[in-house]
Amino acid sequence: MTEHARLTVLDSVLIDLTLRVGALPERGGDVVSAPAHLATGGGFNVLVAARRQGLASRYGGHLGTGPFAERARADLEALEVEVAPSTPGGRDLGVCVVVVEPDGERTFLTAAGAELDLSRAALDALDFGDDEYLYLSGYNLAHPALAATIGPWLATVPEHVCVALDPGARIGDADPGLVDRVLARVDWLLASDDEVCALAGTPSLGDAVATLRPRVRAGVVVHEGAAGCRIADGGHPRRIAGVATQVVDSNGAGDTHNGVFLASLAHGADPEAAAWRANVAAAWSIAHLGGASAPSAAQLAERLGEIGTSPRREPEA
Repeated sequence: MTEHARLTVLDSVLIDLTLRVGALPERGGDVVSAPAHLATGGGFNVLVAARRQGLASRYGGHLGTGPFAERARADLEALEVEVAPSTPGGRDLGVCVVVVEPDGERTFLTAAGAELDLSRAALDALDFGDDEYLYLSGYNLAHPALAATIGPWLATVPEHVCVALDPGARIGDADPGLVDRVLARVDWLLASDDEVCALAGTPSLGDAVATLRPRVRAGVVVHEGAAGCRIADGGHPRRIAGVATQVVDSNGAGDTHNGVFLASLAHGADPEAAAWRANVAAAWSIAHLGGASAPSAAQLAERLGEIGTSPRREPEA
């Protein structure tokens, strides 16, 4: 990593309201939640993971004006993330209700807000140095307002910028033509097994990876939960083993994985080593409450010292 390496995140920052329940209620029903947890989330979780590994970062999205925007801005500034000033007035930041069941499964209810008001002028104002990473989400492509802004702008991003895409659960709502154009500019596709299969249009994970690998520039990393992750970046796809952990809250685990993976690449790790570090960090995140629960660099180093720094390869299923 050069001293000027930096990650720019466009995945929308939102306010998360997390509710932990024994089970989802039937339609029209009522269940009691554990005490609610209100926190800045969305793209913030990726920024937390990258910053805690020492990677300079900035948020390229729009926060808006209001109490939620003020909270998010304060949290970003406390994290020492560069934040573009927002135009006065307008609406407040959106909210996502995250319902977590005992096994860690999450259900999301999102009310969009000012994050959809990102302007082309704000994107054009983003400068890129020599060692830059850009992080996009499928949510950026699923919302027509954001897609109409980010899609054309992405074609102007300098070729040397390493672009990563997390397709997310909403990628199926995006225009297929736009998805094709974006994938052609993506270096790393970072996704869950379900997302990869949905994106490729096949129930077979192996076939999905084989289909998507030639459509991106560098490689595909597939999150497979407790099994770890699968990586395809030129050679035969490999699985990097997962790490046993206590499941407390899986919200943000994928964000932690993605942020640590990119930070590790920026630090000079090869993709396998970066994937192993990301697996260990994601296991740490799952064992802690909240989406922004990535380990610090010291905590990750201590955990790697306990279980080994070399990636653990496993045969593909």
